[in-house]
Amino acid sequence: MSEHRDEVRTAYDGVVDLYASMFTSRLETRPFARNMIGTFAELVRDTGNSRVADVGCGPGHLTAMLHDLGLDAFGIDFSPAMVDHARRAQPTLRFDEARMEALPVEDGALGGVLAHYSMIHTPPEELPAVLAEQVRVLAPGGLLLVSFFGTEGPDPVRFDHKVAPAYSWPAERFAGLLAEAGLITMARLLHDPVTERGFLDTHVLARRP
Repeated sequence: MSEHRDEVRTAYDGVVDLYASMFTSRLETRPFARNMIGTFAELVRDTGNSRVADVGCGPGHLTAMLHDLGLDAFGIDFSPAMVDHARRAQPTLRFDEARMEALPVEDGALGGVLAHYSMIHTPPEELPAVLAEQVRVLAPGGLLLVSFFGTEGPDPVRFDHKVAPAYSWPAERFAGLLAEAGLITMARLLHDPVTERGFLDTHVLARRP
């Protein structure tokens, strides 16, 4: 497990500038993802707890978007180079270096967690522990928005991502993991692929009871 995480972290440390140049403005051409994040932000504001973690924040662009949408947002990433870039790009926001399965957040503190394509490198057998950690930090009524590559088959599929090996998931299977973690799925959005891989872009919004 540790070796896998080290390999992914090293891979992202080595592509920070390229990654930031490719993805910082990506949502400008991704209306489904952009509006799903907007819906997430609106629902989090309605809970009365605007504190939100952008887990796997990368260069920090979505953390800034959440802030602009009226949330008390901070970013978390396990790549020190990504965190350094985010701090320089968004100096007024908070960014911490940490793993998704060990968040530096107290129990029940957050109104929301955003995990935008940040769980894709997690092996299937490790994903329940990662989801349990997201549930731990959510307050009752808090929301989790997870985005990932979707597949229409019955099982997750390992593929060669350009940075590190990754997994696509059937939306129904992923929603089942969320239910096992104690969350209630509120919405699912699957839309046509925009890359040569052919996976469906998938967004699942869930709430802690």
